[in-house]
Amino acid sequence: MTEIAERATALPARAAARRAPTPIVPAQNVAGTALIVVIAIMTFLSCLTLGAVTLVRDSSSAWQTEISREATIQIKPGDDLDMDASLVAAQGLAAGFAGVRSASIVDEDATARLLEPWLGTGLDLDELPVPRLVIVTIDPNSPPDFATMRTLLAEQVPGAALDDHRTWADRLVAMARTTVAIGLAILGLMLAATVLTVVFATRGAMDGNGHIIEVLHFVGAEARFIAREFRRHFLLTGLKGATIGGVAAIIVFVGFSIWSSANLATPEGDQAAALFGNFAIGFTGYAGVALVAATVTILTGATTHVTVAAYLSELDGRQHD
Repeated sequence: MTEIAERATALPARAAARRAPTPIVPAQNVAGTALIVVIAIMTFLSCLTLGAVTLVRDSSSAWQTEISREATIQIKPGDDLDMDASLVAAQGLAAGFAGVRSASIVDEDATARLLEPWLGTGLDLDELPVPRLVIVTIDPNSPPDFATMRTLLAEQVPGAALDDHRTWADRLVAMARTTVAIGLAILGLMLAATVLTVVFATRGAMDGNGHIIEVLHFVGAEARFIAREFRRHFLLTGLKGATIGGVAAIIVFVGFSIWSSANLATPEGDQAAALFGNFAIGFTGYAGVALVAATVTILTGATTHVTVAAYLSELDGRQHD
């Protein structure tokens, strides 16, 4: 009786197992795993590219803001030139212009510190023909008349020259825009490569299960059903790969940020911070990483749907022929 009861209990389970639908696309195989890895790599590289573009854009904006807030008056030493008097005269002339917030003389100690990386310590500026500087802090919203200031300096202060950093700012903006354009182009190429990879993978999966698809299609299975099965499979595949790549990119960005914060006191850290801040891409950068991962996932599903629809159209064409 016990054996009969066990068999009776096992029969519904076996019947349910027989009734369980078999997916058109295998749940997982070597090709599917390879596709996840490829999508993860492409997503990772795309996120790194977007992060680099974000860093360049933010750093360029910060540099431009800093440059637009200051101008420099340089006074070159010459024969019979009273450097101290010239510095005071240049400072007073610049401070009298509307739009100038302050004008300060860079003293000898500060000048020597600026030259230390190239000339070493213990400099005697009186023995070297070193230009002296006056830093002019300006109002970026209402800058002074630089042309008039430059003319008056040339007339009243011998050896004085005004640098409003406009040339550097223009070059910086051009360089940043070029870098951003190149980065976005690379990002577009990576997304295009991802789409092509999904197309080939979908075609491979359909060719491997072509006989099943043809039978289902010819016995009346709707194209929407077949396309939905493939789209769901590859959408999950794209989601897995994009998530792995996006998380890996976030780990890299967080690691660089921690490294730069821990090495701020070193020369390497100071140079890196001067160029890229503390390697923090901010909320916008992390939102961009999430957007790239979502875009890759959506492109994977949409590409699969279009590819399957085209394949079924070819079947219909062969059937009519």
